Amino acid sequence: MPRIVAERTDTLPTLAEIFREYGYNGASLSLISKATGLGKGSLYHFFPGGKAEMATAVLEEIEAWFQTNIFTPLLDTSDPACAITEMLDTVMAYFQSGQRVCLVGSLALNDPEDRFVSLVSRYFEGWINTLTQLFENAGYVDASDLAEQVVVEIQGGIVLTRALHNPALFQRRMEKLKQRIIALAERQD
Repeated sequence: MPRIVAERTDTLPTLAEIFREYGYNGASLSLISKATGLGKGSLYHFFPGGKAEMATAVLEEIEAWFQTNIFTPLLDTSDPACAITEMLDTVMAYFQSGQRVCLVGSLALNDPEDRFVSLVSRYFEGWINTLTQLFENAGYVDASDLAEQVVVEIQGGIVLTRALHNPALFQRRMEKLKQRIIALAERQD
């Protein structure tokens, strides 16, 4: 029996995990229906645009989460090293020590029709721009390059951790990244 879902936002966590596990193309409506417990009619009621609208809603939810939990705290700080440390701890938890696929990154790589290019770009540009602003405000040299390095290391760490089935790798990379940022902050003082 299909379960009762009061709002479309109730489906977003399940949809996100389906897209993470099966990718956009592998997430059939039958699979989505089974995982959410909703019939296809209910799914189309909540998402008249079908699977593309579902993925868009999930990406927007992820972007909002990152805005609240990552971007805003980075800009509301007077201590960049502490803010980066907190960001990396939050990233570690969110990506489950690198064992959870970055859905935004996955869609960036597996969307040949570029259906989600603007949302994917906005997410990564937002992260890089927020870090750049943090580093510029703190007086770091090459702030934009450092911001790109941080995001690349996080994303690369997720990929390697998943590919090698080695969560310790992600933990190590994030710890090294923390140490580098703290050392740079100490040089700025």
